[in-house]
Amino acid sequence: MINLNDIMETINMISEENLDIRTITMGISLLDCAGPDIKSSCERVYDKITRKAEHLVKTGEDIEREYGIPIINKRISVTPIALLAAAGGDPLLYAKALQRAADSTGVNFIGGYSALVHKGFSAGDEALIRSIPEALAITENICSSVNIGSTKSGINMDAVKLMGETVRQTAERTADRDCIGCAKLVVFCNAVEDNPFMAGAFHGIGEPDCVVHVGVSGPGVVQAALKKCPDGDLGRLAEIIKRTAFKITRMGQLVGTEASKRLGVQFGIVDLSLAPTPAVGDSVAHILEEMGLETCGIHGTTAALALLNDAVKKGGVMASSSVGGLSGAFIPVTEDAGMIDAARSGDLLLEKLEAMTAVCSVGLDMIAVPGETPAEVISAIIADEAAIGMVNTKTTAVRVIPAIGKKAGEELQFGGLLGSGPIMKVNLTKSPKRFIDRAGRIPAPLQSLKN
Repeated sequence: MINLNDIMETINMISEENLDIRTITMGISLLDCAGPDIKSSCERVYDKITRKAEHLVKTGEDIEREYGIPIINKRISVTPIALLAAAGGDPLLYAKALQRAADSTGVNFIGGYSALVHKGFSAGDEALIRSIPEALAITENICSSVNIGSTKSGINMDAVKLMGETVRQTAERTADRDCIGCAKLVVFCNAVEDNPFMAGAFHGIGEPDCVVHVGVSGPGVVQAALKKCPDGDLGRLAEIIKRTAFKITRMGQLVGTEASKRLGVQFGIVDLSLAPTPAVGDSVAHILEEMGLETCGIHGTTAALALLNDAVKKGGVMASSSVGGLSGAFIPVTEDAGMIDAARSGDLLLEKLEAMTAVCSVGLDMIAVPGETPAEVISAIIADEAAIGMVNTKTTAVRVIPAIGKKAGEELQFGGLLGSGPIMKVNLTKSPKRFIDRAGRIPAPLQSLKN
């Protein structure tokens, strides 16, 4: 039976509390696009993407208009391009084909300029990785990701070393645009195949030929719900978050099911991730402060974030049998108004953020670091974060932006959902270079032996 109060509550969430569908993402397999040469492969890639996603943007706009639910982004994820690049040729041709497809379909981003090298490099992987700085510099809507570790395989430290260099080169290559290329590049451990969120989305090889995923976001809704319970204990707060997450996920399930039907493709998952924005009232940090922390980043922050992340997941899985992706709470610094304030004031430090990644959905996300940060330090940051993911059997990621020409305390400005924020201090007094240069592989942990 339809409950009028539930309808009015949802309307209020949308109009007053920044509830939205953050993205409808169509995953498209490109495994059948291999041709006799790279130019014909690129044409097949372009043709398939534009054919499958021809009506994606319009469908999202139609659903948004008919149901009154904001759908912020319409995106595409594709098979990791390194798999196609294995046949040879310049991977940059694929980047250009993807950009042409993005232009033709009108989507915000295409993710999947990616490689999976958690156990080693195969044909095409290294060439694609080395092309990333140029690919992200010459395109506007392409996102890239590289998976360098997993709980089952350990950490590929050769790839970690290479990715530190790649991140640094990407920053230098786009220094004239506030190093924007690094905002479109993610390094993963335990990457998932059905992630609808950028910049880390790619279409896993275990996915169907074409599928629609939905990413829902609602930090403002959760914060507003907690405001109504100023004196409840933490168990009560967990229940409120679970109930709120349930309602948000049901909305995502509705939109995903409808988009799947209209586009004639399989419905994949709802990713219930509290993905913040720089807008006031849309902050994960402010949720933690609503729980009782004076500011995000002080002692107690990790415990509060663990409660939030767990309650979001529990509420989501009760609302849909198709919850997947990353689902939880994101903590991207430049994209969260509360995180930005806490970093500016010095209450939120890089070391505390690393501790928080042990219990959040992803990892060190959208963090600006001084331009002088060398490649080996970036590699060491990646290695530390990958170790947290590997040992805890969770997805972790690093998306750092070396702000070329700028120092700690200065600001980096992106605008839009990518936001802005202070350049955070990095410990550069001693070097991890000797450790990183050893390369090789960190073996999988004992808990990987679960067969």
